[in-house]
Amino acid sequence: MEVQCAKEDGYLPALSYLDTARGIEPIVAKLPYGLQERWISAGSKHKEENKGQFPPFEFFSQFISYEARKRNDPSFSIPSTCSSPTKFERAPFKGTRNPISVHKTDVDSTHTRASNVKGVSDPNKSCPIHSKPHPLKRCKAFRAKNLEERKTFLKERGICFRCCSSTTHFAKDCQNAVKCMECESTYHDSAMHPGPASQVKASSTSPHNGGEGEENSTTTTVVNSSCTEVCGPGQIGRSCSKICLVKVYRKGQPDKHVKAYVILDDQSNRSLARSSLFELFNVECEPYSYYLKTCSGTVEASGRRAEAFIIESLDGRAIIPLPPLIECNDILDNRSEIPTPSAARHHPHLAKVAEHIPDIDPTAEILLLLGRDVIRVHKVREKVNGPHNAPFAQRLDLGWVLVGEVCLGSAHRQTVNTFKTTVLENGRPSLLQPCTSFLHIKEKIDHGTAASDGKSEVSKPAEEVLGQTVFNHTERDNKLASSIEDDIFLKLMGKEVYRDESNSWVAPLPFRQPRQRLPNNREQAAKRFASLQCSLNKRPEMQQQYMAFMGKILENGHAEVAPSLGESEECWYLPTFGVFHPQKPGQIRVVFDSSAKHLGISLNDVLLTGPDLNNTLLGVLMRFRKEKVAILADIQQMFHCFLVRQDHRNYLRFLWYKDNDMTKKTTDQGHSKTFFRPVSEVVLLLAKNDVQRPA
Repeated sequence: MEVQCAKEDGYLPALSYLDTARGIEPIVAKLPYGLQERWISAGSKHKEENKGQFPPFEFFSQFISYEARKRNDPSFSIPSTCSSPTKFERAPFKGTRNPISVHKTDVDSTHTRASNVKGVSDPNKSCPIHSKPHPLKRCKAFRAKNLEERKTFLKERGICFRCCSSTTHFAKDCQNAVKCMECESTYHDSAMHPGPASQVKASSTSPHNGGEGEENSTTTTVVNSSCTEVCGPGQIGRSCSKICLVKVYRKGQPDKHVKAYVILDDQSNRSLARSSLFELFNVECEPYSYYLKTCSGTVEASGRRAEAFIIESLDGRAIIPLPPLIECNDILDNRSEIPTPSAARHHPHLAKVAEHIPDIDPTAEILLLLGRDVIRVHKVREKVNGPHNAPFAQRLDLGWVLVGEVCLGSAHRQTVNTFKTTVLENGRPSLLQPCTSFLHIKEKIDHGTAASDGKSEVSKPAEEVLGQTVFNHTERDNKLASSIEDDIFLKLMGKEVYRDESNSWVAPLPFRQPRQRLPNNREQAAKRFASLQCSLNKRPEMQQQYMAFMGKILENGHAEVAPSLGESEECWYLPTFGVFHPQKPGQIRVVFDSSAKHLGISLNDVLLTGPDLNNTLLGVLMRFRKEKVAILADIQQMFHCFLVRQDHRNYLRFLWYKDNDMTKKTTDQGHSKTFFRPVSEVVLLLAKNDVQRPA
């Protein structure tokens, strides 16, 4: 509630960051898991009811307050030690044995009961058609039926449509690993493949291996021997990725190259290198901090930076300079993913590229990970696809690579190499498996290190810094931040204000960009001037003061006779009127009305207001009490200390009597040379800097 009150007061504009999803996320992450789930429901409902608008911090504050009141209400506190009064607890029998703990086994009672009633045995051990000891999915008689007859047969006996091996579950709940040998589908077994069975060559299996009607299974000797050549003697499947063997050397030293494997990862925004590379080339530099962001979260690490490195393909056709490399030992070091000629040779569609893939070099290590900052290495020059679900090959500038599972027939069990995947970026646990390929590097240079070595400082993004420091107290908490227009105004004045030959400051009018063209409002100014003449004729005292005020302006050179206008030249006339201060009835102040509208537009509409840089009254009163003696002064005509740029004076025209004589003809006397009240913000800005026109 304290934060909400601070937001409503308006003295902390940065707290508006809490009205966004990124701003509220760190607070939600600290809530209990159950409360996080309820906030997701409440926030989603708010977005649906408000056309997709994220709930503001006020809504979140009300949600937390409601949940806190609900949990602190003593009327609903339930002691954890209470038990049901209706439940009768029997005293334990003295002779009872210790309880036995067993693993829970889920059994579908519906299917079990159907099997007992119909007398269906295990179809994976005994064929329900022949009552022989061979599985139903290998029965030739079952396979010879059309698909509808097979489905009807399985439905009547409660057998799973997917694996054809169990009566304890339905196809939607089947967890068995199945694969059709005819279409390689993992959604049905070969026994449920649509259409007639394919012709299978007779094998040398003995008739004792199966019963009547059982299909002769082809031997897997050839597959195992070939897969041993591809995957090795172990029982682990093999998958290849974009890894190339290249030459690495410092710029200008190609004779001192080393062979190394590089991983090409377009999910990483920066290129990384292992510490081994720094040791091989004796790279010595001070380590600095950076942020390593993956799907598992963001961690702060430190490492060195290597520059001026070159990589070259083995055939020497591609020589690519590398950007600065960041030291990181979290690069995956799985040599089984390196493409080999044998992996390509045992796939017919990849056999033609086998000769272009080098053999594994046992002396070369995986030292580099090249990200999107080296875009050339990711461009595909040629590609070989092949069948569906089969590995494919790509020709890059650094050589040919293989991508995908190269194990023949997927005979081996697949393995996954990954970092921690059970914790999300915000620290919340998840049962889903996040992506492990995403890497995002953000450099962070220590303030002391940056100052000592003279390097530029790289800071975190503004939104992340704000999310971590939004509750920190600073001396500027009660100061209003400048708007976009205020920043434009300050840049304009800082760039175009100058001092002329007479040692006077010259400034332009702060026009908005873009702006509409001002119409010629001389007719309106003439009507206002006629009305002013009537008022002056009726009030001689006011007329005398008005004439004295205007005479002083002309005498001091604050206005000049305006030159004639050119054809279609843009201009603007300022109507004038006089006002009296209640405490100064004998002193008139003439106001040049820049807010007067003509055809729906005024001069103020096309000018930037600028920031209010006046000293606050509170600050003046506080400083007034610091010293023993106080001095009060009044600056006369403080708004007439700056000249208007020559090409902008036509926008400050006004009508007045020639030579300040009411008996003479009215003329375009106004061509104001100095700033008047209409643009007092500009003058206040410059006056704040204690800049005054020299005497």
